[in-house]
This record gives sequence, structure tokens and C-alpha cells, in this order.
Amino acid sequence: MKRGFYRKIAWTGICKNRKLYLPYILTCAGMAGMYYILSSLSLGAFLKNMRGGGLMAEILALGCGIMGIFSLLFLFYTHSFLIRRRKKEFGLYHILGMGKGNLARVLWWESVIVAAVSLAAGLAAGIAFSKFAELGMVNILHADVDFALSVEWGAVRQSILLFTGIFMVIFFNTLRQVELASPIELFHSESAGERPPKARWLLTLLGILLLGAAYWLAVSIQDPIETLLWFFVAVILVILATYILSITGSVALCRLLQKKKKYYYKTNHFVSVSSMAFRMKRNGAGLASICILSTMVLVMLSSTMCLYIGEEDSLHIRYPRDLNFSAHVKDPGRLNEEERDAVRRLCEEAVEERGLDLTNVLDYRTAGFFGYVEKGRFSLNLSSGSVFQSGQTKYTWQIYLVPLEDYNRMTGRNETLNQGETLLYTAKGEYPDDTITLSEGRTLRIRERVPEFAAGGDDMGQMFSSMYLILPDFEAQTACLREMMEANGYDTMSYLWLYGFDVSGSEKEQMDLADALRSSLRQRREDGGDQVLALSCESVAQERQDFYSLYGGLFFLGIVLGIAFLFAAALIIYYKQVAEGYEDQSRFEIMQKVGMTKKDIRSSINSQILIVFFFPLLLAGLHLCFAFPMIYKMLILFNVMNKSLLLMVTGGCYLGFALLYVAVYRITSGAYYGIVSE
Repeated sequence: MKRGFYRKIAWTGICKNRKLYLPYILTCAGMAGMYYILSSLSLGAFLKNMRGGGLMAEILALGCGIMGIFSLLFLFYTHSFLIRRRKKEFGLYHILGMGKGNLARVLWWESVIVAAVSLAAGLAAGIAFSKFAELGMVNILHADVDFALSVEWGAVRQSILLFTGIFMVIFFNTLRQVELASPIELFHSESAGERPPKARWLLTLLGILLLGAAYWLAVSIQDPIETLLWFFVAVILVILATYILSITGSVALCRLLQKKKKYYYKTNHFVSVSSMAFRMKRNGAGLASICILSTMVLVMLSSTMCLYIGEEDSLHIRYPRDLNFSAHVKDPGRLNEEERDAVRRLCEEAVEERGLDLTNVLDYRTAGFFGYVEKGRFSLNLSSGSVFQSGQTKYTWQIYLVPLEDYNRMTGRNETLNQGETLLYTAKGEYPDDTITLSEGRTLRIRERVPEFAAGGDDMGQMFSSMYLILPDFEAQTACLREMMEANGYDTMSYLWLYGFDVSGSEKEQMDLADALRSSLRQRREDGGDQVLALSCESVAQERQDFYSLYGGLFFLGIVLGIAFLFAAALIIYYKQVAEGYEDQSRFEIMQKVGMTKKDIRSSINSQILIVFFFPLLLAGLHLCFAFPMIYKMLILFNVMNKSLLLMVTGGCYLGFALLYVAVYRITSGAYYGIVSE
């Protein structure tokens, strides 16, 4: 046989089916380009030289893994749309005398051509846009960058290996389909399975029940930790319910519309509803995939954008003052007033030497411990692992006891409490009862729930809810609790002194001051021995870049993955329109012969779009509404407490996505109309 024969047939097949292959190749190139960008940024020297860059590199490396898995699943799935249209052509080749071995060579060359073009275009685009991505990332991180364009060869190698593997998997799957099918089955594959569909009401009911269970989980769980544990269960339930309802529920809907004679027996509804009823059992999965991808885009962008916009608020919740000092001890006698005064003077002198102003002082003692509080009664804590395994995270609290005198001094109030009374402040959770029993015979009545309290950053840096109990008899309560814990073999109570203040000056001056104070405190302890308090010092100015790296990195990853999922949804929409256009072509041809005009065809197409193709957008919006409480509770773990901000960001993301969705459908419906009206 003439050399290059199979390569020529493969190239001709791709060119003649360019309506199918061009979007697929562009998508493959886009996936390869985005993977290269994530990989090059995670491996590049830029992040290694930046404060907080190590954390950002880890986030981007995680994104590479997600992008790789998604590329495999999505390209494998969308190739099934493409190969379905080609099976008739392969069947014709087979009938004309081309054996399956010959077909395998044609498929091999098609895979090689598609892989080579996709990888070349994707890597070229990735290299070209990697600098723009880097510029976008450094703007998110508020960092500096040079403008030297470079190629990260490690990322090139990773991209080539990954996508070569993906194309090999797709090739062998296509080969399997061709090998197992007879020539007649290949030739008639497009019309296979066109039996009258049935509305499976039991499956539809199951889908409704699964969706109801997922929505109930989303709105009923109040504890942030419990929300995190159940979130993925709810996601799986939503995915299953969406696929069931998209396949069986859509057929049921079409059957109901067919029973409404005034609606069904109209020119613009008759053809669209009847054809949709036949195809929903096969193509409903495509609608479900569009809905799931749309929901993923909306959840990811709204949550990461809210994290990024609210990062300064989160930073100051975690670090309540510009400089924050903390001393942890087991013996409360170590927190004597003389020792604390010495630290205060040291800080005041250092601030005064630099000509800065010290304001907004935070200064109080606490006794902290971890345990269960259920039905108003405290019980001894378990390990974190046991807490997660028991599923009782909503009863797990980090409790801080605060002396009333420290509270009054810090807030400027003059509160008085009787024995057995307390003031309560909670963070990341709500305490429902009016009393709390910490130990036998010591039940505290909550006289007032304090709306604001300058809690230290330690509690906001952990996952569990925190409660602060302001007590008039701090020493007696802590001594009794400690005695009870030690008697039961627990030694978890620790005493903590929190001291912090805001200071004038630039970030550079604040960081220099923090370094100087750390050095002075370390020298003081070396001179005085173990009797001197060991204090840790945290500076907002020094921790800011790490915060930007975490929140900005998640936002950047959300943008990249959101773009990938958006492209995926658009490609599925396009392939559905093209595939269904070829399926409906013969139907509309017959209808035109009996008097249906092109205007009627356009009206029927619009009716079809309104009935079904906006179903994924509306269902994604419904999923997003019920997911909102879960998203908010999980963001609380990241110290994002602004529900109004999340609401505005989520609404804006949905409106923006809806506009893009409408634009994609207008473009793809034009392709559908062009096919059926030929």
C-alpha cells in the first residue's frame, strides 16, 4: 500500500469533520496550556524567592493534580461525542473492505495528529501566557516580579508526559469500541437505541429524595467542622440526584408536556418536545454534566473570591493587634504581675526609642482547655481523632476562662458579677444554653452574651468553636477544674497571658520592631533563666504575606480551574448542539417537506432551548442557593465572617456566569440551526 496512505486518510477525516475536531483540539490545547502554567509557576524560581512562596507553590502543585485528573476525565468524556459521529464513517470504511487492523492504523494517526497539534499549540500558548499568569498572581499576592520570559522545561516535560498518557488512554478506548462492534453496528450507531422512552417515575422519585437529602444536610448542619465533614457527602448526593433527574426527570417532563394538548400541538413545540423525549434517556447525562460543571465553577469562584476580598479582615481576626505576644505556662504563679510589668516596660521603651506610638492595648490572662459541652454540661476532652470519629464536633469547644478584672481593664467597663454568674463570648459557633456546668456543684448562669471581645489569635487559628467565660472567681474556678482533670488523668489546662498593641509606622518599621523585641525577650530569658516568661511574638506585617499566599493562591487556583470548567461546559454544550443537530436534521427535513418554514424551525429551536438547555443553569442556581449555608460555615474556618460579602460575591458570580452561558448558547444554537436547515 502507498506510503503515507493511512496518515492521509486520518488527516482527511479530521479536515472533513472540522466542526467536531476543531473545538476538541482547541480544548485539548487549552487544558495543556493551563496545566503548563500551573506547573511552571509551582516549579519556577519566582515563588522560591518570595516570602510565603512555598505555601503558594504547594497550592499550585495541588492544582496541577486536580487539573491532570480533570483533563483525563473530561477529554475522555467529550471524545465520546466526537467518536459517535465518526462511527458511521468507520463502518462504511469497513464495508468497503478496510479491515479493523487498517482502521486501527487510521485511528492511530488521528490520535498522533490531534496529540501533536494540541500539545504544540497548548505549550506555545502556555509559555506565551505564563508571564501574564505570573503578573496576575503577583498582583493577587501584592508582590514584585521581573519581566524576563523563560521556559520551565520541567513543566514542559510533565505536560508532555501527562497528555501523551491521556491521548493513549483515549486511543485504546476508541480502538476497543471499534473492535467490539460489527460493521453494521458501526454504520447504524447514530440511530441506535431510538426506542420509545418511558418516564421512570420511581427513579425520578429517588432523584428527588437524594436531592432533598443533600439540601437538608446543607441547611440543617450548623457546626463548621461538621459542615466540612459532611460537605463531600452532600456533593456526592447532589451529583447522583442531578444525573438521575436529568435523565429520567427530563423524560418525565417531556411526557407531561406531551399530555398538554394546547401546548404540545403547536408548530414550535411539537418537533422539539417529541425529539427531546427520545434523546433524553441518552443525552440527559450531558445536561447533568453541564449542570455539575456550572455549579463547580460558581462554588469555586464565589468562595475563593470571597476569601481574597476579605483577606485583610481575616488577617486582623487572626492577629488582633499589630504586635501580639503570648506566654503559655502550666503554673499560674508564673503569670505574676511583676513579670508581666517587666514585659510591658520592655515593649513601651522599644516603641518610644523608635519614635512610634503604642495604642489599643490588649492585655489579659486566660486558662484554656479543650472538651465537650453537651446539654449545658462540660465533660473531659478526647483527642482530636476521637472527636472526628465520634461525629460530635458540634459539642467540642475550646474554652477560655478570663478574670473579670482583666476584662474590665481591657474594655474600660465596670462589670460586676455575683458568684455563679458569667459573661459569655463565642467565636465560630453558638452556645444554645443559658447555663454551663464546668465541674460538680459549679454551675454558671450566663448573665450576658458579650457581642464583641478582643479575643486572641490562637482561638481563631484553630478549627473548633471557642467560648470565653468571664469569671469573678477566676482562681477558684481554675483550681477546681485543674484538680478534677488531674484526678482523671488529664493535664490539658494551660494558662496563657495575651499582650498586644497597635503601633504607628510603616510595615518595615513594624517588622524591625518585632525583630528587635524578639531579640530582647530572648536575651532577657537567657539572662534570667527559666523563671523568666518565654513569650512568642507575632507581627501582622510579617504574617501578611503568608496570608496573601494562602488566600491569593486559592483565588488564583479558583480562577484557573474555573476557566477550565467553563471551557468544559461550553464544549459539552457545543457537542450536544452539533450531535443533536445531525440527529434532528432528517426530522426537520421531513417537516419542511410538509410545509414547515425556516421561521418555524427557528421557533422550534428556541422552544427547545427554553425547555431543556436552560435547565442546567437554573438547577445550578438552585444547587448554589442550598450550598450557600455550607459555603459560609466552611469559610468561617478561614475567619471569613462577613455573610453579606459572600452573598454579594455569589450573586455577582451567578449573574456573570449566566451572561456567559447565554452567549455560549446563542453561538451554539446557531450551529444547530445551520445543520438542521441545510
